[in-house]
Amino acid sequence: MSLDSLSNQIKAEAKAEAETIIKAAEKQAKGIRKEAEDEAKTHVDAALARAEKDAKQISVEVVASVRQQNQNAALMARRAVLDAAYDAATLAVSKSNMKGRSKLIKSLVEDAKDQGEKDMVLHPVETDRKEIEGLKPGFKIGESVSGLGGFTLVSSDGSVLLDYRFDSRLDAAWKESLAEVNDILFG
Repeated sequence: MSLDSLSNQIKAEAKAEAETIIKAAEKQAKGIRKEAEDEAKTHVDAALARAEKDAKQISVEVVASVRQQNQNAALMARRAVLDAAYDAATLAVSKSNMKGRSKLIKSLVEDAKDQGEKDMVLHPVETDRKEIEGLKPGFKIGESVSGLGGFTLVSSDGSVLLDYRFDSRLDAAWKESLAEVNDILFG
């Protein structure tokens, strides 16, 4: 065999072997690409699933937060309305020309005569001083006290205080009827 022919035969065998290696490499590359694509799809699907789950969770949390904010706003609005109603009642009771004020003062003085001792000192709210003095309550009249109306009775040693002021009566009535007021205002 001549050198050329040997060289051609080696070339042909090398070329055939190279083609076989290339085909095997291409086949292996296709397999690797398919595995990579499958793995990438798995990762993408998992990421999408996590994102959807997170989005749903965030949506639930946002809705809950908004509901809570709305409930808080509603409670604050109710509180403002109740405070305004209490303020309106306080204003009405504080007026010296309130309808029935004289009758109420007279009733409170009568209660004080039944519950108090003769040596007690009556401290009127300035608005009602003249009215109380005119009723001759039977107690020594002392300095004025602050309040919407009415008076306090204090024992001579200061150990007993009976409160007949409109403030305390209004507070007690308000607390007692708050549920009813709430029902009337808000159903």
